[in-house]
Amino acid sequence: KPNKPGVELVKRLLKSVIFENDDLLVINKPSGFSVHGGSGIRLGLIEAFRQIKPEWAALELAHRLDMDTSGCLLICKNPIYLKYLHAEFKAKTVTKHYLAVVHGYWPDALCEVDVPLLKNELASGERIVKVDKTGKESKTRFEVIKRFAKATLVKALPETGRTHQIRVHCQHAGHPIVGDARYTSRAKALHLPEVKHLCLHASKISFTEPQSGVLLSFEAELDPQLAELLNTLA
Repeated sequence: KPNKPGVELVKRLLKSVIFENDDLLVINKPSGFSVHGGSGIRLGLIEAFRQIKPEWAALELAHRLDMDTSGCLLICKNPIYLKYLHAEFKAKTVTKHYLAVVHGYWPDALCEVDVPLLKNELASGERIVKVDKTGKESKTRFEVIKRFAKATLVKALPETGRTHQIRVHCQHAGHPIVGDARYTSRAKALHLPEVKHLCLHASKISFTEPQSGVLLSFEAELDPQLAELLNTLA
């Protein structure tokens, strides 16, 4: 049985809601929260949201974000809409935009990383992903947004949805994401040693609404820690 969310957590989660209708809840997921319980986590975001309001008791995740990734997260209120969105993700018709602060000078010419990824699970349950020719096809497009002395702000548009895809593709390109302890070498981490949080944010998500055929698009404000870092780097 999941833990009960405290008063402050409930306030924070309610504040994170970007959009709500009869079928869908869109939230700006805070960094540092697992989307669901398991592996020692007694209360994930989905379990917490189900307890906030009676009408949210049957909420289901349409997709997932890593614990330390912030930004747009789609949560469905009924199985019909959930099935529709799962089909859209499978058909690759859902567009996702991410912002990432990466180590070093990301060159303009590096606009795509297309390498297969293989997922491994350690005995501890921790997932580690690496570039491997026996892995699954994985492609991410990149665009430079702004450069700083020791880092670059890039936009990442994943065309596939593999575990840790953007993080590993940035590592493979030689520019791991700032604050990514799992995929950043110690030498790289020392360039910005004060940053302890993953600087990856799901800034925008778009898909076609099934009844009207209208393109729905949602944007999430930057996580406060990431916004503060960008101000510091500037």
